[in-house]
Amino acid sequence: MPGRGRVIRNRKAAGCHSGRRGYLDMNYVAIDFETANSSRASACSLAAITVENGAIVRTAYSLIRPPVLQFNYWNTKIHGLTAAHVQDKPTFAELWDRIRPHLEHKIVIAHNAAFDISVLRGMLNEYGLPYPAFRYACTVDIARKVWSDLENYKLSTLARRFAIEFEHHNALHDARTCALIALLAKAEAQASSFMHLADILQISLREF
Repeated sequence: MPGRGRVIRNRKAAGCHSGRRGYLDMNYVAIDFETANSSRASACSLAAITVENGAIVRTAYSLIRPPVLQFNYWNTKIHGLTAAHVQDKPTFAELWDRIRPHLEHKIVIAHNAAFDISVLRGMLNEYGLPYPAFRYACTVDIARKVWSDLENYKLSTLARRFAIEFEHHNALHDARTCALIALLAKAEAQASSFMHLADILQISLREF
């Protein structure tokens, strides 16, 4: 795909979209995937948390039947899902028309975004689906810049630091915690929008 993974420098991006309100507010979508096995094309659950004007306004979650119904022991140990949980659930292709509007032309964030973005690419490639247009950032990068004194930047560590109750490796809980971390970073950095936060922290957004 042309432009895939290309870095968008924040000042330029902010200027290009200065007429679009979504880039001038604290607006973004936090996502999280869980996978059935080591394949990036084995998503078995997905959550998307939409933040508009600094508040969570929409929450979406679904179990997904992966293309191959094969669950690795260690993956199940992490997230607790098995083939029995998803065997009657829709495939990613069947869900795509509902998922795409959550991502299209949005700022998308994830914790360890490289993983979630690679899973999204893997699933789209598996089913031959068109790529959506969006820009993405990683909350690990954001957290490292804002709170430089932490022992590590795992989601569980950040959740403990800010007393966020969540069940780790539940996609819905992970996405919500990711969304809240970005809001906390915005407050700490005294940013007015996500693009302003990225500019302050010198975090680059990438095109999907």
